[in-house]
Amino acid sequence: MGNRGVAAVAALCFTLVGGSTEAFGQDQAAGTTTAKLVPAIASTAPTAPAAIAPVTFGNAVNGSIGAIAREATSLYNNGWPLYALVDRYAAGAPLDEEANCMAVAVYHEARGETLAGQLAVARVIINRAASGKYPSSWCGVVKQPWQFSFVNPRTGTMPSVDHASAAWRKAQGVTRLAMANVVPSLSNDVLWYHADYVAPSWGRRLSRANKIGTHIFYRS
Repeated sequence: MGNRGVAAVAALCFTLVGGSTEAFGQDQAAGTTTAKLVPAIASTAPTAPAAIAPVTFGNAVNGSIGAIAREATSLYNNGWPLYALVDRYAAGAPLDEEANCMAVAVYHEARGETLAGQLAVARVIINRAASGKYPSSWCGVVKQPWQFSFVNPRTGTMPSVDHASAAWRKAQGVTRLAMANVVPSLSNDVLWYHADYVAPSWGRRLSRANKIGTHIFYRS
C-alpha cells in the first residue's frame, strides 16, 4: 500500500473516533486572548502581469503587520503573484507566540499543498478565532482537542518543525500574509476543511465552499 493509501486508512480510522484529518467539525467556544487581524484592504487583483513590477523596499518586513499590509498591498496591486509575496515575507522579525502557532499549523497541515492551499488553512484558523464558536486566540484554535490531527489532543503539544527547511520559510511567509489580510482567500464564514480522501459525516451537514488542492472547505 502506498503512502497515500496508508494516510487514507489512518485518516479514516481517526474520523471514526471524532473528526476528520484536519479541521474537525466540532462547534465549541472557549474564552482566551483575542487574536487580532489587520482589517481587509481593498484591492483589485491584477490580470496576468507579464513581469513583476520593480519596487524599492523599505523595512516593512521587520516592522509591524500594518507596515507589511501596506507594502504587500502595493506589491499585489503592482502584479506580484502569491509566490513572490510569500518569498518576500518568508523572513523577518520573529513571529510572536500566536503567529507561530498558525505557522506551525500551516507547516504540518499543508506544506504539501499549493501556496493558495496553505493560505486557506491559515484563513480557517483566523476565521475560527473570530467566529465566537471556537477559542478566540490562534493558539487556542490550533491546540483545541480533536481539531487538528497533528496536535496531541490530550496535552496540546505540537511536533517540532525543521526550521532550516524551505517549507518552514513558506509557512512563515504565508502566515505574515494571512495576518496582513492582503491576498484574497476564503471568506470569513469558512470554518472547516478535510482532506479529499476522507468523508467525515459532519461534512454532510455543511455547505461546501471550495476545494483547493486536496482540501475541501466548508461553511455552515
